[in-house]
Amino acid sequence: MSNLLSFKFWFATRPPILLPIYMKIFIAIIIIFVILSVISWILVKKKNVYSKIWDRVNTFSISNVFFGLVILFFNYELIPFLSSRFWFLIWGLMIIVWAYFIFKDFKKIPAIREQRAKDHEYKKYIP
Repeated sequence: MSNLLSFKFWFATRPPILLPIYMKIFIAIIIIFVILSVISWILVKKKNVYSKIWDRVNTFSISNVFFGLVILFFNYELIPFLSSRFWFLIWGLMIIVWAYFIFKDFKKIPAIREQRAKDHEYKKYIP
């Protein structure tokens, strides 16, 4: 655990290769993003209140698959600077920030539903 808190571990320009267990976990995370991408791609086609959210989730998951595969490739090939561990931190922060904004849009859904109901009620009386 002390190794995770050291500056040398995160910012070493020539880090050692990932242990096999961590490589498998990393690949599992990428596979989860692929599955999420397929599910969100299917749900985007349904035109409803959630379609904008699912479109953003689809973009989120496809982007994270791409970045994850790039990081995985650089770690596998042991490219000196590009296989550094701080790229995992940057990727993790990107995931957290992007998920926050998706969740923020998700919280707006009740207001959008209410507005659509009002518009539908209003349009009912217009010829």
